[in-house]
Amino acid sequence: MSNPTHLQYTKEHEWLTAAEDGVSTVGITKHAADALGDIVYVQLPAVGDTVTAGETCGELESTKSVSDLYSPATGEVVEINEGVVDDPALVNGDPFGEAWLFKVRVEATDELLDADAYTAFTGA
Repeated sequence: MSNPTHLQYTKEHEWLTAAEDGVSTVGITKHAADALGDIVYVQLPAVGDTVTAGETCGELESTKSVSDLYSPATGEVVEINEGVVDDPALVNGDPFGEAWLFKVRVEATDELLDADAYTAFTGA
């Protein structure tokens, strides 16, 4: 699976959609999901929390390790994906679709990469 070109990426392996009405969707990349292995637990920020670009805002636990989740944007969390909290394995199966993690009302973003730059960064 190649990295979708309509998304932007962080060097910490999160993706961010373009803002619609000021709100962007956040998830982790297939590269990150594959590196983690079978994800068994997802901790997300709560609706109403303020997240800061480049800082941790949750974690993903797999059978191999625990990895911090970094926010690619600064802003208020307006929605979380309860589906991945209830069934963390969704992240491994559809990281760019059904397994989005949270939505944020964007105030600012960290330095983001386009799909080609992210692919080059990961060596994929």
